[in-house]
Amino acid sequence: MPVVPPAETDVVVVGAGLAGLTTALLLGRAGLGVVVLEATHVGAGTTGRSTAKVSLLQGTQLSRVFQRQGPRAVDQYVTANREAQAWVHRFCADHDLEVQVRDAVTYAHGEAGRAAVEQELAVARRAGLEVVLDEELPLPYATSGGVRLPDQLQLDPMALLLALRRQAEAHGVVVLEGTRVRGVSGRAPLRVATEGGEVTGTHVVVATGMPILDRGAFFARATAARSYGLAYATPRPVVDAMYLSADQPSRSLRDALAATGPGGSPGSGAVLLVGGEGHPTGRDRSPRARLDRLRAWTAEHFPEAEETHAWSAQDYVTTRGLPYAGPVLPGTDHLLVAGGFSKWGMTNAVAAALALAKGVLGERPAWAAAFDTWDRRELGGLPGAALANAEVGLELTRGWLRPLRHPGPGVAPGDDGGQVRLDRVGPPTATSLVGGVPRRVSAVCTHLGGVVGWNDAERSWDCPLHGSRFDADGSVLEGPATCGLTPR
Repeated sequence: MPVVPPAETDVVVVGAGLAGLTTALLLGRAGLGVVVLEATHVGAGTTGRSTAKVSLLQGTQLSRVFQRQGPRAVDQYVTANREAQAWVHRFCADHDLEVQVRDAVTYAHGEAGRAAVEQELAVARRAGLEVVLDEELPLPYATSGGVRLPDQLQLDPMALLLALRRQAEAHGVVVLEGTRVRGVSGRAPLRVATEGGEVTGTHVVVATGMPILDRGAFFARATAARSYGLAYATPRPVVDAMYLSADQPSRSLRDALAATGPGGSPGSGAVLLVGGEGHPTGRDRSPRARLDRLRAWTAEHFPEAEETHAWSAQDYVTTRGLPYAGPVLPGTDHLLVAGGFSKWGMTNAVAAALALAKGVLGERPAWAAAFDTWDRRELGGLPGAALANAEVGLELTRGWLRPLRHPGPGVAPGDDGGQVRLDRVGPPTATSLVGGVPRRVSAVCTHLGGVVGWNDAERSWDCPLHGSRFDADGSVLEGPATCGLTPR
């Protein structure tokens, strides 16, 4: 049964990830009435699946910002992330959350990566970060050096989210899970429609990674990307820092503490977290093959590690290189969005929350200009946006043409399989068999009409246009879509 939200409040926050819960806590502390609406449960999105590196060195992100926006934007971006990192550190200390201090390292596999490392080193130094070039990295495979930034942080993202929720609720914030937002209408006060009813708020903050509102066309200004993670039990720590490769194939490494070793043995066990194999959502024929490659790579280089968990996450990488935090459209200061954290949400999401909360309270940090939703910085993203949207157009065309090549019902998919066929008059049908249960739904994404494809790693229907994802039964998993695929 849908949850019935309160009739009215000061601020409605849509999304209970790091950006949403931090915004809610900050505004709750200030004495405002806040309601958080979460479609599924706290931590179901990107934050809960993050490797949770709270770092100012972020792969080659600073070089990306520098190339698109110039040195001033880099300075603002670093200042924003520094303030966010400090906020997270204080919050964890105040609420007894464990944080490990580790160096962050962006390293190279080969010559292309080496050039990227040297560029990141130069940009980071210019921005005031105390980075060093490390030619000898203690990794069990060949590298071409890396840039190292000491004393960064890593943590458990779910522990942080749950603590944020507890503190927000202690300040009067109402957090409603299982409450999917269908739309926002009106002016101030704004009306937020959910499956269980309507709630009005003077301000609405949409913090859903990719805004679920088509206003502002943020879906056309970012690319949805999936990546994969694996957790391993190891007899002892096997990496000394938070590592991320600058070149492809991408590889991310960090450790975590564990009470036991492999097989549940007592003693000084550790956890190795391995990530990588990222790709645009819905555009890879076999995500499972990517996960298998990540497993094979780990087995080759860390043979003592025993896999315990596997997962995936979705990030939104903006074409302009910078995140978004501000009005959904110029002049709509009561309807705000946050997103596009480009895989570095542990600091960017908090920075966005700080900027939005201070904006609601009539303040504005100087660095918040880097997160503006509408300004000349969009010009720096135009080439990337043009390329991204050309690819979207191609995917739209391919998606509709592909079923025409194989009309008719065809062979039923095997267990855990799915296929798109033109087996009737009208749009194509998505047919799947999961756990012995056959299902048939429309293959047309309810966001902007892309044709979904089967994700064989997660048994889901993924849209290649803007990253909406659906369960085998057609229900929405994530992305800008708010309505499920129509049953057939």
